[in-house]
Amino acid sequence: MKVTEYISERKSTLVSFEILPPLKGKSIQSIYDTLDPLMEFKPPFINVTYHGAEFIYKRNSQGTFEKVVVRKRPGTVGICAAIVNRYKVDAVPHIVCGGFTVEETEDALIDLAFLGINNILLIRGDPHKSDSTFVPEQGGHSYAIDLVKQAVNMNKGIFLEEDLTDVSPTNFCIGVAGYPEKHYEAPNMKSDLQHLKDKVDAGGEYIITQMFFDNQKFFEFEKQCREIGITVPIIPGIKPITSRKQISTLPRLFHVDIPNEFAAEVEKTKTEADAKVVGIAWCIQQCRELVKANVPLLHFYTMSNPGPVKEVVSHVF
Repeated sequence: MKVTEYISERKSTLVSFEILPPLKGKSIQSIYDTLDPLMEFKPPFINVTYHGAEFIYKRNSQGTFEKVVVRKRPGTVGICAAIVNRYKVDAVPHIVCGGFTVEETEDALIDLAFLGINNILLIRGDPHKSDSTFVPEQGGHSYAIDLVKQAVNMNKGIFLEEDLTDVSPTNFCIGVAGYPEKHYEAPNMKSDLQHLKDKVDAGGEYIITQMFFDNQKFFEFEKQCREIGITVPIIPGIKPITSRKQISTLPRLFHVDIPNEFAAEVEKTKTEADAKVVGIAWCIQQCRELVKANVPLLHFYTMSNPGPVKEVVSHVF
């Protein structure tokens, strides 16, 4: 089924989980170790992140350094197939701009269509660690809206090779990302909301948000989306904080704010175990309020650590 169908047929708030592919050289068992404890909550789908190419510099036989492309977390398409096979739930792969040409993107989408995977989340992706701003792959897309347009074209039977005949259209349900505290590159919230509306108008059928820790920011974001004519489902992204360090690292990495009250509670703790208790309690309270507001689904960023997520969900559902 499509993500939008699960939402339209729901009787209460649903729950889904997002996982990272293992580092190259690791087995898929790490995926099963993350998901096995969570499947009792019957998620309708599992999201799998996609990671673009990174660059490293290696010394060659001449003694100079050359740029080498590596993919540290390959396997998204294969992991999606394994999830569908093992758990009999839908998988939602992320497709990103960075590190892929438009032809490689089309091939990945064709592979997914062949596997019967018809839900996708289309995002631009982050800059390379060595770049201060996002630099698109030569021959690749610059913005998520370009990915949306390509997927929509394929749903219409329009491929990059214009002379193809007797083509079969794909049937993707297209998700896009939203930012309750605005994307860090956007000059202001109004501009960011307009970019989001453009993605929806281009063919985005549902929105999954960046993590947030203040529900009022999500409710205000949802209200502003509706006011400018965005009518598709908006799914809140949730992450339980599990250490004192995350109070400073998560805002830096994901450009989100930690409420003063929450940060103060964590900073008062003496041990990591105490900080984890506070973080999980905050997340439980946050989720209960969102469920009471009848959000369609809670989408948990597991970060390959299922324990805290399982504890939160167990107290909420």
